[in-house]
Amino acid sequence: MLVVSRAMVAAVAMLALAGCGRSITSTPGDAPNLEKWVNDVRARPAPPLEPLPVMQQFETFEYSAQGLRDPFSDAWAVSDAGGLRPDPNRRKETLEQYPLDSLDMVGTIGSGAGLVALVMAPDKVTYRVRVGAYVGQSDGRITGISQDRIELVELVPDGAGGWLERPAAIALNEQ
Repeated sequence: MLVVSRAMVAAVAMLALAGCGRSITSTPGDAPNLEKWVNDVRARPAPPLEPLPVMQQFETFEYSAQGLRDPFSDAWAVSDAGGLRPDPNRRKETLEQYPLDSLDMVGTIGSGAGLVALVMAPDKVTYRVRVGAYVGQSDGRITGISQDRIELVELVPDGAGGWLERPAAIALNEQ
């Protein structure tokens, strides 16, 4: 079986080589036709080239801001030593862990100067607060309590390294 397959492979290889030999061989009359064709192709004019693009003239710019402040450093921020700022040493109160809009005023106790507000936090616990207490996450200090609202002032950053007071209120939640 092995002898037959080797013989078949050899026969196929010889036929393939014989077929290639016919295409490679040429008649003496083919060479002048090939040379004529090459000469004709060389004689043709070359296609025109596309014109070069017009280069834009750019205006030169000289950077002369070496003496100005660095826009990426905080050195330019002027800190106002006597201005408003949160007290970092003050002990935080319980209601300062919640955002102001999550707190609900649910009532008051007392009257006059002894008026105490009742505030319900998101954990559903009701806390008593007085004027001067702190609530909310922006250092909100209660400035006044009335029967229907709690008025306070928050300290918010002004974007330039300082702080601004912003008035806010919590209205009575009437259900």
